[in-house]
Amino acid sequence: KDFSLSNEKDVHASDNDENLERGNWSSKGDYLLSMVGYAVGLGNVWRFPYLTYQNGGGAFLIPYTLMLALAGLPLFFMECSLGQFASLGPISVWRILPLFQGVGITMVIISTFVAIYYNVIIAYALYYLFASFQKVLPWSDCFSWADEFCSKTRLVSDCNATLDGEIIHANYSFITSHNLTCMNGTINYKPVQFPSEQYWNKVTLQRSSGLDETGNIVWYLALCLLLSWMIVGAALFKGIKSSGKVVYFTALFPYVILLILLVRGATLEGALDGIEYYIGRQSNITKLMEAEVWKDAATQIFYSLSVAWGGLVALSSYNKFHNNCYSDAILVCVTNCVTSIFAGFAIFSILGHMAFVSERPVSEVVDSGFDLAFVAYPEALSELPVSPLWSFLFFFMLLLLGLDSQFATIETLTTTIQDIYPKVMKKLRIPITLGVCILLFFLGLICVTQAGIYWVNLIDHFCAGWGILIAAVLEIIGIIYIYGGNRFIEDIEMMIGKKSCLFWLWWRMCWFFITPVLLMAILVWSLVTFSPPAYGSVLYPAWGTAVGWCMIIFCVIWIPVIAIVKIVKAEGNLCQRIVSCCRPAANWGPYLECHRGERYSHVVDPKQKKEHEIPTVSGFVY
Repeated sequence: KDFSLSNEKDVHASDNDENLERGNWSSKGDYLLSMVGYAVGLGNVWRFPYLTYQNGGGAFLIPYTLMLALAGLPLFFMECSLGQFASLGPISVWRILPLFQGVGITMVIISTFVAIYYNVIIAYALYYLFASFQKVLPWSDCFSWADEFCSKTRLVSDCNATLDGEIIHANYSFITSHNLTCMNGTINYKPVQFPSEQYWNKVTLQRSSGLDETGNIVWYLALCLLLSWMIVGAALFKGIKSSGKVVYFTALFPYVILLILLVRGATLEGALDGIEYYIGRQSNITKLMEAEVWKDAATQIFYSLSVAWGGLVALSSYNKFHNNCYSDAILVCVTNCVTSIFAGFAIFSILGHMAFVSERPVSEVVDSGFDLAFVAYPEALSELPVSPLWSFLFFFMLLLLGLDSQFATIETLTTTIQDIYPKVMKKLRIPITLGVCILLFFLGLICVTQAGIYWVNLIDHFCAGWGILIAAVLEIIGIIYIYGGNRFIEDIEMMIGKKSCLFWLWWRMCWFFITPVLLMAILVWSLVTFSPPAYGSVLYPAWGTAVGWCMIIFCVIWIPVIAIVKIVKAEGNLCQRIVSCCRPAANWGPYLECHRGERYSHVVDPKQKKEHEIPTVSGFVY
């Protein structure tokens, strides 16, 4: 249903808003910082630096930049334009192409799954933040919780040595007791775990042996999860009017902390080794000949910019109609990529110092994902003077990076509810927002059990992968090839003004050919190279993998289901029904009548005409 002609004003709209029914951003800064906060997340800190050193150092920036221009930016600009033009969320915006409305539902469901586990990661950061308020960091040494494998240094197990002119192989205690010296290249080390690794597994997670062993709810993680949801609920209780102000702190302050960590890290011994390992004194250009490098670059850009999650459409839907979404898209994309590169220097300078202190190569202290954020980097920080301060700053930064991404994800869900039940949302925005947060908190409790980390990894492995790629491919095919790329460009020009053919040349090349081909290639590659989920050396049981497949099927099944429902409800023979569902709905167009102009002057009140009925005004369907 659509109540866009209602005279009621939403409780979070102000008299200065252009759209009194849905509300608008209070200022351009609110929107831009919300978009930056949404796009810049934990992956910028723990995934991009790892991929850079793994794929040729500075040479990786070449495919990364190309993929930004060819895949990331075109999709980002498309979604921003789509949301701003219709002033609708990710489901209702598919009035543009009713047959594909299931794509919007898929986006929202995936965002819901991601919101559940993403706040668990924020809860981890909160726990470490509170643990940093101690004179001695609890993971700085092997304390009472540690076992016999815990050690801050590598322990020699055995080696070769020369005894009475003969080369012998003996354990290290024999070597030392006879005052012998190990021969270079023959030393074997005992399998040891650093304090930070054991603290993460034994104390923070109380990790069980696998997904089969659920164990108990870890009460302090559950409390941290509750607190993180309370923060999200408080920031969103007035929708974009409140979250738009919070992001001035949550989106900007992480840059201050990154700068502080970079300056501190650059002054430490061994920092140059870490930075050289990140970018490389001489980048490995030959890596560019490997297809895997290009796939990693495209995947990182795709997920880093948060395209096809529905959030970009939702946030942009609160823009004023004539906002320059083109310049916004470029600014946010460039900011996101520069942040990733900048974060790499801050992270690797301190990891280089850790390698120097522990007398290990940098490659042995570098990890990706959870191990970097909650094992390697905390271990490095514990070696610094005034370590609690640096630990507090780092985890406070992780908290802020996670929160503003989470704000946008929950705003995506509430925007969807608002579009479907606008009258209810006008009166009950605060209770509904809090209700969503409470529901997702309870759904997330499985992720703070002793097997919680396995659930977090499982959801991330399946839901944040193929579902998004499938949605993105169908999104660009539907809008460009079915709705019409040229018609979509005319829609954008209604907002930002008429542009030359030369201006649109690049975007046409990307939208019509390059971007969909790249997305299809990434999707096929991901399916071909699929590997069963695992957390470290722990393999998942068959039923765990089956649950993962069920989750992704549940996310994407709505695409064919909704398409079939739309066809069944349409009139005429099968061919006519499909054709009618591939045309925009009767109420598709700019949300406010004053913006519709001649092109959309025929847009009707949906209370008078059903969505699947197609207007016959000349020029609308072409």
